[in-house]
Amino acid sequence: MTPRFHRAAELELLAAMRTGEARAPGLGLDLLKEVERVVSLLCDLPDIGERLDHRRRRFPLQRFPFAVIYRAAGDTLRVLAIAHRRQRPGHWRGRE
Repeated sequence: MTPRFHRAAELELLAAMRTGEARAPGLGLDLLKEVERVVSLLCDLPDIGERLDHRRRRFPLQRFPFAVIYRAAGDTLRVLAIAHRRQRPGHWRGRE
């Protein structure tokens, strides 16, 4: 599968990386590496995430309070959001 990020998911990731870097140098890069690891895993095993509805799934990051919200369509893994687990739940629902 080929991963494709929704533009809003890209912006969420960049904002989270900036916040991490402000807290501790290197933390933003660690977050990026964790997202890349999870997205790679999901490309290989797209059904492992928790089902949210008939199309979308969620997979939590290990070290960070975020989850990857995604959907698999054909040979594409569409990353819809990098969602903080405690802030603005469901804000991504209108994304495809």
